[in-house]
Amino acid sequence: MFKTDKTPKAYTPGEALQKIAAFCAYQERTQKEVEQKLRSYGLDEDEAGEIIIRLSREKLLDEERFAQAFVRGHYRHKQWGRRRIVQELKQKGISEYCIKSGMKEIDGEEYYQNLLAVLEKKARQEKEKNPRVRRQKISVYLTGKGYEQDLIKMALDEHAAAEAAAE
Repeated sequence: MFKTDKTPKAYTPGEALQKIAAFCAYQERTQKEVEQKLRSYGLDEDEAGEIIIRLSREKLLDEERFAQAFVRGHYRHKQWGRRRIVQELKQKGISEYCIKSGMKEIDGEEYYQNLLAVLEKKARQEKEKNPRVRRQKISVYLTGKGYEQDLIKMALDEHAAAEAAAE
């Protein structure tokens, strides 16, 4: 019948370079991701290292650019806070320098507006009637999204004042 145990195809360094170049051109990648992919192609550490150096020289692999794109995407589209973005970048093995460079992509005013938008959306969804418990639940949610406690408190106070004025 059919064999189910598929062993990954081993590539020559030349073939691997072509495949990984396309992999990197498709979207920004971390050095760690590229190394794992090259290892899955059956390359040893030295061959993978040489290809990574070449990709970096040819500007196909750039962790600073990756960090900037990651920050822009996650703060604008997923509306994550600074703390969560930094945590995710560290988990991906990105250097402190690249993380700092990426974090410069965040505009303070737009960031606060994101926080308010996420808070408004959560407040509309929250079923809790007790105001103290409700505020706590929203705060926990915003903390999970990676926003800083001082900004969360400011936004919650602003939101409460706006609700009070609307009544």
